[in-house]
Amino acid sequence: MDRDDLRTALESERLRLADVVETLGPEEWRTPSLCTGWTVQDVVAHITLTSRLTKLGAIRAMLAARGRINRMIDESARARAAQFSPAELVAQLRETAGSERRPLGAKPMDPLVDILVHGQDINRPLHRTYPMTVEYVVPALGFVVGTKFYGAPKRLAGLRLVATDADWSTGSASDREVRGPVGELLLVATGRPAGLPALSGDGAEELAARLSD
Repeated sequence: MDRDDLRTALESERLRLADVVETLGPEEWRTPSLCTGWTVQDVVAHITLTSRLTKLGAIRAMLAARGRINRMIDESARARAAQFSPAELVAQLRETAGSERRPLGAKPMDPLVDILVHGQDINRPLHRTYPMTVEYVVPALGFVVGTKFYGAPKRLAGLRLVATDADWSTGSASDREVRGPVGELLLVATGRPAGLPALSGDGAEELAARLSD
């Protein structure tokens, strides 16, 4: 995926999600997402930060979180969710849908992973069907499995992932196999058990055990 393709994918996915969350009622905005401790509104607020967090802002937030990045991400999302209304957050998501700006230290592919995965974090607890675009998921998954930030190399060690809806796989022939749609593989690669029911293979049980730890 080149720069233009990535920008197109980001804009498309952000606008698509904006169309969905714009229709949510007050109770749905307050619904717990798949992200532990975050409501749907917290997740949307987090997504809007991707293209807005300045270097100085990131440094200040890291200092406030005493250098703990997960704490910084959590506190920043909650603060933004408390600061802006759902309508304002939707407007912000649309406003910078095509932005290539990303947080300090993030790689070009990170914002795409973010919007793809968080789209599921939002929609699944609301029992809404939100199909993942295979042509966008494939490069995102390829990036995630080799990136320590998401914990995938350790989580997937000794496992071979095989997509059932795309020409994609990773791992060696001697590894235990986990098969399923690329979108579900992306979810488990980023540590989300929600993708497990759609997976099969002799490595699926082991992966489930790892995700439960």
